[in-house]
Amino acid sequence: MTTQGWVSETVEGSYRLSFPLAARLFEGRSDFQKVEVVATPTWGRMLLLDGLVQTTERDEWVYHEMIAHVPLLAHRDPKRVLVIGGGDGGTVREVLKHPGVQEVVLCEIDAMVIEACKQHLPGIACALVEGDRRLTVRVGDGVAYVADEARGFDVVIVDSSEPMGPGEELFSETFYTNVAQKALNAGGLLVAQTESPWYNRDVIERVYPMLGRCFAQAQPYLGFVPTYPSGCWTWAFCAKTPQPVLPEANQGRAAAITPLCRYYNPDLHRAAFVMPNFVVQQVEQPSVVSG
Repeated sequence: MTTQGWVSETVEGSYRLSFPLAARLFEGRSDFQKVEVVATPTWGRMLLLDGLVQTTERDEWVYHEMIAHVPLLAHRDPKRVLVIGGGDGGTVREVLKHPGVQEVVLCEIDAMVIEACKQHLPGIACALVEGDRRLTVRVGDGVAYVADEARGFDVVIVDSSEPMGPGEELFSETFYTNVAQKALNAGGLLVAQTESPWYNRDVIERVYPMLGRCFAQAQPYLGFVPTYPSGCWTWAFCAKTPQPVLPEANQGRAAAITPLCRYYNPDLHRAAFVMPNFVVQQVEQPSVVSG
């Protein structure tokens, strides 16, 4: 929510993140959610959906680099990439840094998010502003697109908001099954954001068993995004066929992309898959109370 002088996000009724507010740059209500862009003194411009922080200029690169480069550098030869959600444009910006990628489809349900970010967050949405012949933007439901049309992708990236409202079905077993069986090529990879293990344990405990039923390999990896609840964030790495998270043959590509990044590097890529015990427990024994 935005109150006079502050932007605040309350988590689980007991924890609040608050940021000083310098200016309100955009506020609108789409068919799906409330969309806001605000300016803050410390974190720069910030996108909020239904009052929840989605991205900020100061730390967005952590999230976007980790959700994009990990799967693209795990896949042996990614040519076609589907990004579901991600209307701020940061994920496709990172995907398009890979010269071997020939086609990127961005499927975002809310046109207002795209337009607000193009106008007020051009550093994040630069790929949407500048245009790239490899990029196609579809405004529509990603769940329906995967079920009915999306075929022949090497990598699918689910850059969703929280599992509520328009993002809820992106955390369902039916959706994951359709990604695995319809959208992805043989050897294809899915990466999806799966929230914080500190404040969204129920999401992790529910989602990873689903992913394990849909993919031969499903495991979390970690990154640190300061403006998200707890700062500790997870993504799911899912493969139709078991494989290394960073194949030796891809080391050259990983080294080449590193100078273009502020967070990602090959050592961090590998280290991100080393889990604290309590996260392993959430993934492997979801019925056990872990905190």
